[in-house]
Amino acid sequence: MGTALEPLMKPSLSLDSLERLPPQSIEAEQALLGALLHNNLAFEKVSEFLRPDHFCDPAHGRIYEAISQLITRGHCADPITLKEYFDRDNALSDVGGGQYLAELAASVVSIINSEDYGRKIYDFYLRRQLIDVGEGIVNEAHTHDLDISATNQIEIAEKKLFDLATVGQQERGLASFSTALKEALVSAEVAYKRDSHVVGVTTGFKKVDECLGGFHPSDLIIVAGRPSMGKTALATNFAFNAAQATLEKNEGAAVAFFSLEMSAEQLANRILGQETGLSSDLIRRGDIGKSDFPKLVEVSNRLNSLPFFIDDTPGLSVAALRTRARRLKRQEGLGMIIIDYLQLLTTPGKNRAENRVLELSEITRSLKALAKELNVPVIACSQLSRAVEQRDDKRPQLADLRESGSIEQDADVVMFVFREEYYLSRKKPTGNDDKTIEWEKAMAKVANIAEIVIAKQRHGPIGTVQLHFEGRLTKFSDLADTAYLAANYG
Repeated sequence: MGTALEPLMKPSLSLDSLERLPPQSIEAEQALLGALLHNNLAFEKVSEFLRPDHFCDPAHGRIYEAISQLITRGHCADPITLKEYFDRDNALSDVGGGQYLAELAASVVSIINSEDYGRKIYDFYLRRQLIDVGEGIVNEAHTHDLDISATNQIEIAEKKLFDLATVGQQERGLASFSTALKEALVSAEVAYKRDSHVVGVTTGFKKVDECLGGFHPSDLIIVAGRPSMGKTALATNFAFNAAQATLEKNEGAAVAFFSLEMSAEQLANRILGQETGLSSDLIRRGDIGKSDFPKLVEVSNRLNSLPFFIDDTPGLSVAALRTRARRLKRQEGLGMIIIDYLQLLTTPGKNRAENRVLELSEITRSLKALAKELNVPVIACSQLSRAVEQRDDKRPQLADLRESGSIEQDADVVMFVFREEYYLSRKKPTGNDDKTIEWEKAMAKVANIAEIVIAKQRHGPIGTVQLHFEGRLTKFSDLADTAYLAANYG
């Protein structure tokens, strides 16, 4: 049999078959285990990133797991304590039993290289996983499962590769309070030096920025409302304002707008309409005057350099969104993500629709994780349930969120868009009596007024901000800008 410490190699193999062995280093595994048995303090150097399943040899994985359990419980892990541990399940019988443990400990020269051994074991584990992913992609591509399309298979493969690429990267470990304090002071200093006191990415609206401090990195922000309230318009305004702020001041960001409902051309028409004062519908139909073309050209040239990227892929999956966002972050320095809207995202796999609540919970968790990973704010529009329509007071509440449990729990900020004008306009009395006069007075009070109801905020207070809404242009603005709009756009 040879000595117990000889690598657990199989009988002699041909050169071709040796080249196909999975990546491994039995010697590194033996050296690390020996170092741990010799001095348990070495465990601190590898415990944060190394797990039992990272070992190629199953017996070595069992030994490492047993060492971990004993050390974690405050016990000494050495050949004697482990021998008693393994005598109960005979896990080491194939490699020599308790004698193998003693030889592992006796063969150690130094524990200085224990972390290097651990990193090598971990690297070989990743290589084996990469091989498994590749083989899995090939096998799945040969299947003819009608429930999973080729596009879905690509997304699943991307997710597996993404997960493999980020294993261990999300663990920041323990940070001292002084480190966290320095980061907080840096953020406070940046906000202090800005006139608007915005911490992250500006919303473009003074009162909203005052309430939120801008959109903070790593936050998940939900913009919700009933149909025709202006969710998409507000999200588009947020995106445009942030992108434009990169050209004017340092409060902006490159924006990725994932539009699952509207096409990129429709969004571009909306923004052209907002900036030229022409209805986007008239622009789309070409129903504009000759004198309007110079204005269109001038605005188009000004907006041409905006760091604003639109993906209008319908039925986009979370995995595909994450991959594209990561790529854009690497290539263009992405600073904010907007999704319109949440309920149109999908997750790959069979029987997705069987439990929509669980699927949406997975989506919101994934978006929050993406916000933290890329350190950017993620803004997602969301529909509200029809329960709003059954109440006299139509102002939304957190309970009105569809599948509200997961959305409300994962979100850092939840804001509702509410326009009383929309509901009041549908209650116009007939005739010219006192009720009509009262209705006209009520309409005058709420005309072109939109309420942004901040119903949840982890970092600050909740409250309501009023904005001006120009329905013809689908444009939100600060109320102080209303006179400017009237003077320029009529």
